[in-house]
Amino acid sequence: MHVTEVAEGVHAYVQPDGGWCLNNAGILTDGARSVLIDTAATEARARTLRRAALRLAPRAPHAVVNTHFHGDHTYGNFVFPEALTIGHERTRAMVGTAGLHMAGLWPDVCWGDIEITPPELTFQDRMTLHVGPIRAEIVHIGPAAHSIDDTVVWLPDQGVLFTGDLAMNGVMPFCVMGSVAGSLRALDRLRALGATTLVPGHGPVGGPEILDANEAYLRWIQGLAKEGVAAGASPIELARATDLGPYAGLLDTERLLPNLHRGYAEEQGLPEGVPLDIGALFEEMAVYHGRRPRCLA
Repeated sequence: MHVTEVAEGVHAYVQPDGGWCLNNAGILTDGARSVLIDTAATEARARTLRRAALRLAPRAPHAVVNTHFHGDHTYGNFVFPEALTIGHERTRAMVGTAGLHMAGLWPDVCWGDIEITPPELTFQDRMTLHVGPIRAEIVHIGPAAHSIDDTVVWLPDQGVLFTGDLAMNGVMPFCVMGSVAGSLRALDRLRALGATTLVPGHGPVGGPEILDANEAYLRWIQGLAKEGVAAGASPIELARATDLGPYAGLLDTERLLPNLHRGYAEEQGLPEGVPLDIGALFEEMAVYHGRRPRCLA
């Protein structure tokens, strides 16, 4: 991992290479107190994050903001018992419902003794958190995009946006638990904020070009799904016949298949965010890709 100060008191905590379960986090500090944006997937990685936060401020973080319920962003919550954990009301419910499901997808990873810790303070639309002079706008972006509980943290005075997994950099987007069309609307909302620095959920820090790259990919998925449904091809048949073209260099290219499943669902008129069988899709990804998705957490 590495910590980069992207504005005064605003730090991006980046875990290369950004693939499955290697998420980014944020540390906001006024030098005396600090707040985290997301934690990490394993106990060991969360404890490393804790040490990084303590190097920036003398006391443990007093709050943790979760951008959504996925385990790589929430499993480490329990390592920060001093902190008030904040998240969307759906995030609280879904952290509890999902439990250790993500850990079960990769049984060979050393997850540690994780204690599921959902947000204690929840909100519906938005709230504001102050860390000394830093004003953090915590905004729910919904109803369905990467997931159905996506939250971003926007620092208007610094022009910095922590996107959660609504945007990724160098990593194939993943919207099987949310919506392709909803993700495109979410990107429009993020672009309208006017951020100059983006800390994506996975991959290197960048600028607004990250939003453009994610949008282009999602529009490509929409077009493929439309063609596949019209041709009567299954998602896995279409995935096998598709040339990844400019997206071949992204991490986790096997996500094409579940993203197509979501695109098919929407093309066939199912509601955005309607649950799909994630366990079955992970098995199908392994068949399509020739191996299980690689998790280096």
